Amino acid sequence: MAHIRKPLAAAALLNTAVFAIEAVAGTRAHSLSLQMDAIHNFSDELALLCLLAAYVFAVSLSRGLQRIGNLLNSLGLIALSLVFFGQAVDRLFHPQPVIGWLPATVGLFAAAGNWGVARNLRDWQQQNASIRLAYLHNLGDMYVSLAPVVAGVLVVLTGRSVFDPLAAAVVGLWLVASTAVELGRSSEELFWPADARCPHDDWAEAHPA
Repeated sequence: MAHIRKPLAAAALLNTAVFAIEAVAGTRAHSLSLQMDAIHNFSDELALLCLLAAYVFAVSLSRGLQRIGNLLNSLGLIALSLVFFGQAVDRLFHPQPVIGWLPATVGLFAAAGNWGVARNLRDWQQQNASIRLAYLHNLGDMYVSLAPVVAGVLVVLTGRSVFDPLAAAVVGLWLVASTAVELGRSSEELFWPADARCPHDDWAEAHPA
């Protein structure tokens, strides 16, 4: 189990840093696109913590923990994305000033952080549907985090804050669509997951000393 716990713990720690920095910077900059990416990463963070717990506690608890994580990383994310999409539409008609350089800078950090999370999960994503969902989400997040970067640069260059909620709306729609597709592909595995087991443990049981 330790083989999987270490990359999961590292991924959760890195994801926490990304979420925290984006949340603070997004609030400071009044950037809805950065706040939306922060909430998205917070959803991933809760899912990663549940997945890590599934590999720490008894096997009998692992399915429930994985199911909770998958719900947070799918249905919860869809709900949050729709809420932020509504806020983005409102901001399009009622623009607020945005400090453009903050989302541009922090978005680059978030993209690098999400790449690091996905890298930690890559070698294990074929072993478990929950890990695969987390891996795919963070791989996609690497590109999604560039949306605040583009919005921030456009705000700086044009002086028009409307680009920030526009980016948030696009990200919201993408998150809903991509999550729905993954649910359609793997809904049975995600909501009726197998026990959280390490393949090394299976090999050890089959080849006792």
